[in-house]
Amino acid sequence: MRTVAVFAYDGMSPFHLSVPCLVLGERRGFPDRYDVLVCAEQPGSMRTNAGFGISVEHGLDVMDRADVVVLPSWHPGREASGVLLDAIRRAHARGATVVGLCIGAFLVAESGIAEGREVVTHWRFADDLQARHPSLKVRADVLWSDQGDLITSAGTAASLDCCLHLVRTHHGVEVAENVARDIVVAPHRSGSQAQYIPVPVPPDPADDVIEKAMVWARARLDQPVSLDEWAGAVAMSRRTFTRQFRARTGSSGQAWLLRQRLDRARLLLETTDLAVERVAAESGFGSSDALRHHFHTLLGTTPQRHRQEFYSSTSRT
Repeated sequence: MRTVAVFAYDGMSPFHLSVPCLVLGERRGFPDRYDVLVCAEQPGSMRTNAGFGISVEHGLDVMDRADVVVLPSWHPGREASGVLLDAIRRAHARGATVVGLCIGAFLVAESGIAEGREVVTHWRFADDLQARHPSLKVRADVLWSDQGDLITSAGTAASLDCCLHLVRTHHGVEVAENVARDIVVAPHRSGSQAQYIPVPVPPDPADDVIEKAMVWARARLDQPVSLDEWAGAVAMSRRTFTRQFRARTGSSGQAWLLRQRLDRARLLLETTDLAVERVAAESGFGSSDALRHHFHTLLGTTPQRHRQEFYSSTSRT
C-alpha cells in the first residue's frame, strides 16, 4: 500500500483533482494498492473553477509521509508560497516520487527539484514554462515523461495516461489494464501532444486509416510485420503511411509497434508461466536475447526480474 498525497488549492479545476483520485483511489474489487489523501495548504472549504466548492480534510503534513506526491495543476501566474514549495522539496528529498500533471509542472519547476532536467507540460504553456525556467528541458512533444523520482505529463486527458503509467510501473500491465477498462480509457496511448496542437481537420475524420492499421498490427504482434506489408494492409504506400502514422501518433510505426510488443510481453510474464523464449515468440521479439535487450533498454530491467516483481500479485487479481 502506497500513500499518495494529492495537492488541492483554491480555484482549481475539479477535473484535474479528480484524475489521480479516480485512477489511484477508486476501489474496483481488487486489493487496495494506494491510500489517496487530498491535502491543501489550508484545509477546509475551497472553491473550484466549476462553480461549486470542495472540502479538504488534510494539510501539507501529509506530504511528509507520502510515497507519491501529485501536483494536479496550478495557475502559471500564481506565486507559490514558501510553505508549499518546502513541503514539495522535503518530500522529494525524502525519496517520494513527485508527479506534476498538466500545469502542475510549473509547481515542480518552482520548487527547484527539476533543475537541469526534463519536464512535460501542456503544449499551450510550454514556451512560458521554458522562458521562466531556462535550465529545464521543457517538452511539448510527449504525453508524459518518467524520470524515476519525477514524473510530469501533458494537459488534461494526458493526466489519465500518466496516472495509468504510475499504476503500470508499480503493479504491472494487468492491473493497469483492469483500471483502464473500468474507467473506459485506452490502457496505453502511444503518441504525443503533436496530435492535439491545432491542425487542419481531415476531410473524413470517421475514416481513420491509421487506427485501422493499428488494429491490424495488434492482431499480429506474434508475427513479423514489415512496413511495406503494414502499409499495404490499409492500401497506402510506405511513404504516405509513414508520414500519416507520425502525424497521427507523434511516433514512427516501428517505435509504436515495439511498445505494443513490449506490453504484450509484460502481460504474458505477469499472467502466465510461459518460458521467456516462448514469451519472446508470442510477443513478436523472435528470441529471448532480443526480448532481454529491449527490456533492458526501455524498462531498465530483465524479463525474469519483471516476472518476479509482478507475477505473484497480479495473477491473483
